[in-house]
Amino acid sequence: MTTFCTIFRACSVLSITLRQTLRSSAVKRPKYSLNFYESVAFVNVRKMSQKSITSFFKITPKKSVEVKQESLEDDSEASNPNESPVKTEKRSSKRQRLDSSDEDITPTSPKIQTNSEKKKKAKRQRIDSSGSETELTEQRPEENLVTIRSNGTVKTYGSPRSKRAKESPIKAESPKSEVKVKEEKATPETKKQKKSPVQKSPKTEKKSKKSTNPVQNGVSNDSEVITPPKVKEEKLSPKCEKDSEKDKGIKSEKDSKENKDSESDKDSKNESVEDKAKVVNAGKVEETEYNPAKPKYHPVDDACWSAGQPVPYLALARTLEAIEGTSARLRMIEILANYLRSVMVLTPEDLLPSVYMCLNQLAPAHLSVELGIAETYLMKAVGQATGRSLAQMKAATQRAGDLGAAAQHARAAQRMLHRAPPLTARRVFAQLKLIAGTTGPSSVNKKISIIQSLYVACRQSEAKYLIRSLEGKLRIGLAEQSVLQALALASTMTPPALNGEERILDASKGLTPEEFKSRVEENAILIKTTYCECPNLELVLPALASGGARALTSDRRCALAPGAPLRPMLALPARGVADVFHRFEGAEFTCEWKYDGERAQIHVPGDDKPDLDNARIFSRNQENNTSKYPDVLRRLPSLLKESVRSCVLDCEAVAYDVDKKQILPFQILSTRKRKDVKESEIKVRVCVFVFDLLYLNGAPLVRAPLRERRALLREHFNEVPGEWQFATSKDCSSVDEVQQFLEEAVKGSCEGLMIKMLTGDDARYDIARRSHNWLKLKKDYLEGVGDTIDAVVIGGYWGKGRRRGVWGGFLLACRDPASDQLQALCRLGCGFSDPLLLELSRKLQPHIIDGPRNYYRFDPSVSPDVWFAASRVWELRCADLSLSAAHRAAAGALAPDKGISLRFPRFVREREDKTPEEATTAQQIVDMYLSQDQVKNTAGNKLDYDDFY
Repeated sequence: MTTFCTIFRACSVLSITLRQTLRSSAVKRPKYSLNFYESVAFVNVRKMSQKSITSFFKITPKKSVEVKQESLEDDSEASNPNESPVKTEKRSSKRQRLDSSDEDITPTSPKIQTNSEKKKKAKRQRIDSSGSETELTEQRPEENLVTIRSNGTVKTYGSPRSKRAKESPIKAESPKSEVKVKEEKATPETKKQKKSPVQKSPKTEKKSKKSTNPVQNGVSNDSEVITPPKVKEEKLSPKCEKDSEKDKGIKSEKDSKENKDSESDKDSKNESVEDKAKVVNAGKVEETEYNPAKPKYHPVDDACWSAGQPVPYLALARTLEAIEGTSARLRMIEILANYLRSVMVLTPEDLLPSVYMCLNQLAPAHLSVELGIAETYLMKAVGQATGRSLAQMKAATQRAGDLGAAAQHARAAQRMLHRAPPLTARRVFAQLKLIAGTTGPSSVNKKISIIQSLYVACRQSEAKYLIRSLEGKLRIGLAEQSVLQALALASTMTPPALNGEERILDASKGLTPEEFKSRVEENAILIKTTYCECPNLELVLPALASGGARALTSDRRCALAPGAPLRPMLALPARGVADVFHRFEGAEFTCEWKYDGERAQIHVPGDDKPDLDNARIFSRNQENNTSKYPDVLRRLPSLLKESVRSCVLDCEAVAYDVDKKQILPFQILSTRKRKDVKESEIKVRVCVFVFDLLYLNGAPLVRAPLRERRALLREHFNEVPGEWQFATSKDCSSVDEVQQFLEEAVKGSCEGLMIKMLTGDDARYDIARRSHNWLKLKKDYLEGVGDTIDAVVIGGYWGKGRRRGVWGGFLLACRDPASDQLQALCRLGCGFSDPLLLELSRKLQPHIIDGPRNYYRFDPSVSPDVWFAASRVWELRCADLSLSAAHRAAAGALAPDKGISLRFPRFVREREDKTPEEATTAQQIVDMYLSQDQVKNTAGNKLDYDDFY
């Protein structure tokens, strides 16, 4: 019993001693809960009464008091993850008792207080804490001091922890050694420092600047963890610290200024360490500062990645951003060419993903690889990732005018605990293909999950162009021909190294501007022609990157072959028979009936014999229509003679009445099912009229004259009435003959005539060209304007009277490929029957949108009641064209503040075989306006364009 009493008295004495020490010294964070004090602040937030501290010591087991300077060092340096790796030792997992060190004692010795004074102070005494310890270390010199308010007075104890961390480690294992610590610490310098604890010594200030906060504004990076590591690091010598600081490129002065910014400023700028995602190599620029629009761009020094590294998606996004901010087409081509040069030199394997994403494609057109994501699902994905509802996302999209811009704004305001790895171009492209290939149950949820994983990893403008790519429209004014021109410029300026030679990074040096421009145009023709004959970038780009543009002509992989659809040759309109003889004066030409059907390109592969099982039928826009015409494929053997092993035919599929042997209107053909047609369910029969032969038995014929192609066609293929027929043709030499043949074509239920050059270089088949070597002479062209117009429906006006309940009028637009815009052309309200208007209104219902897209150009005076997404193309006819201040078609081309509109437009038919990208262009509208009698003699009237479309 006596022993127990003795132990109890000793414990009581020790407890009282510790309490007195606590009051007299600046209590630093205890070592008993490291994780707690790493995440809890010390000033002006949490308040702990002295009574709770006393109770803590009463329930804590007795333990010898030690002053562990090494632990203090560890606390000071563990908050800085940027320190060089040093030897570490394991921290004890047991909770340590509060260490009391006399180094925190104030300059004056504490007075012994009575019990009444102690109790009185215990009621009023409190410890305030605010902010994380690491933040305080960076911002104020007194960040490691403890402020104690007692009886209305405020006292601050202790010295900056960074100062303590530099003291030599001393262990006090006994009371005697503890006294020695007091004597060593109580130096005049220490006293002076404790009298003015706000001031820092230069060494302490340098140390404080060097430490950084791994957790800012609640955001953590991938390489950083919120809880501190459970290891302690040995302190480096000042020299080692300086070398380490120099090697890591730490800019102390810059970091110090950033740490002094307010919390709200940091949130708005989003300038956490990982948000900047700096990829800095020797001689390289930062990703966030990559600028392909830089004058005298260098493909290696101005790139933001090194040779062999994946191309950052941010580099592509910044390229698209620079292109969107440029209106000049040549400048846009130059910016894209700079980016492509860097890709070709540093990472050639990323050239294909880069070009595909610039074209907003995933594969060749004939493979029909589509993402299949509705705008609502994109809004849902972005909203779930950023904590916004679908209604909020719709409102944000309406304000921004673009879902991509709204998604970028939402991503900039988002804060995350862990930053995803930076996106690369190849990863984004692979994920987009994965989305396109995701089918079956829960496919929508799977796609949304993939989209969110990409979206949360976006930085800066990446979110904007990622969402636009998912929408299917980049809307930056970059058309396919511009991308091919940029490839030509890039491959000419930075050609590939051949035969082991050193690569030339700028081949324009030593050449005059005219010589260099001539080389670029020569290579552009080679690239465009090759791509027309082989519209598969997966074959063209590797050949271009390895051998240059000249190697494309000799590369058999890039040659025309069955299976890859060609873009068809198109004709220019002629307003009358006189125009035909004016164009073909002194040349041989032929006239063919122009059938009112759907373009069909039939491909039959084979080596020794035709492979009919793999035969394909493609539309004019390279869509695979094989499943639409099973009856045509079934009767294909009757067309081919025994001499045919493989072929590519250009044809027209027309609705046909077998009993009456009569061609039916296009409206009848349009009622036929578009996909997965069963032959037993076919009600509309078709007859295929063959008019050209492009490939025969392994040999392309596109460069052969039409007379030779037509002779081979009639020699190797059969005619079967009502199933396979050659286009009715006649070689004419006079105006009367052409006029008479036109009347016969109209009586035969055809649209008019196709006039084609027969011999010479102009008689070749110009793939993907709207050429004046072919003219179309329709019955409608003899009066009014020279062509019908294919316009895109972008808006609707509510009907009145008999049309109440449906749309009684519509706003239609033409397309401007240069700016990638849809420009308002006219208001349409004529040419509809009541059943037709009801049917068209039903088809437009799913395409209603909240407001106009940012690429719609219109005058507010013609704003419709309802806006439609660009999806439907209608064929129109009009009396003539006129300048208009209310419509924006080709605005500025003929008058500074006026566009062109249609007078008395009327509906002809719906063009389901055309997409908005194939609508009539603004340039065609200008040419049609200038070809009118009243303006055809004005300056600048010239209908002489012949280029790839």
